[in-house]
Amino acid sequence: MSWILLSVMSAVVLGLYDLLKKMAVKENAVPPVLFFGVVTGAGCWLLLRLLTPLLPMTWQNGLSIDALTAAEHGFLFGKGVLVSGSWIFGYFALKHLPMTIAGPIRSTAPIWTILFAVLLMGEMPTPWQWGGVCLILAAFYAFSLLGKAEGIVFHRDKWVFFLLVATVLGAFSALYDKFLLQTLGIRVATLQFWFSVYLVAVMLPFVLIWRYGMRVRTPFEWRWMIPAVGVGLLIADAFYFLAIAQDDALISVISPIRRTSVIIGFIGGVWILRERHSVAKKGFALALMLAGVILLNWKGQ
Repeated sequence: MSWILLSVMSAVVLGLYDLLKKMAVKENAVPPVLFFGVVTGAGCWLLLRLLTPLLPMTWQNGLSIDALTAAEHGFLFGKGVLVSGSWIFGYFALKHLPMTIAGPIRSTAPIWTILFAVLLMGEMPTPWQWGGVCLILAAFYAFSLLGKAEGIVFHRDKWVFFLLVATVLGAFSALYDKFLLQTLGIRVATLQFWFSVYLVAVMLPFVLIWRYGMRVRTPFEWRWMIPAVGVGLLIADAFYFLAIAQDDALISVISPIRRTSVIIGFIGGVWILRERHSVAKKGFALALMLAGVILLNWKGQ
């Protein structure tokens, strides 16, 4: 299967995952939602490991877990720390911001990916791509104006800051994934298995602090969306990692494609979460942002 099609499939599942995530944390405690979500993902992988001998040989080869060096385990643990940081900031922000605002802000990730590529890898965007950056920044400014009508002042709102931090960490994680899969040559199943395990290890202290170290804490309510979030992430990441692992895959193309997941989140925010404020104007700003994402993928000079 081509890496572009895999990226599109990942974007579709990622959009549903973002919507489930919003429903899971709405008026709910963030740490246990995060923890039980990653436990579900790790549990699915452990179940796959138990069932692997019963599967066809092709599936067994695809799901086999390779032995890793101590250094490679360190890199994968670092991946867990990086993603956990992004999620902690992102989940808290998503809890307090409308989906029709939060989703588009997260779709600015390609800007940060390009910035890191320029600063760390010596890449130089084309004039078309710089145009895409300008469009995304204009759309971001439009969302800031629309946010004021809902009491969200972008340059003062800490949840917007949290979401920007989560987005920057997520963009850096995309470059890190390419390093793990293409430079180190770690196979997809091995990456996903150990990444899922290390996520639980990193998140455990966080949920213990919430449970035993906080005098005042938000009550936790169990919802079916919580394990669904873990399964959704597992599927979205499987498509994503399989795409990146292909030799001709370009992270600068995969990242913008994945950002189109915001369309599903936006529609879900309007029709399921009933976020009907300034829908037409937000839709126009979203279209402007997606046009910028498309230009970021444009190869013209």
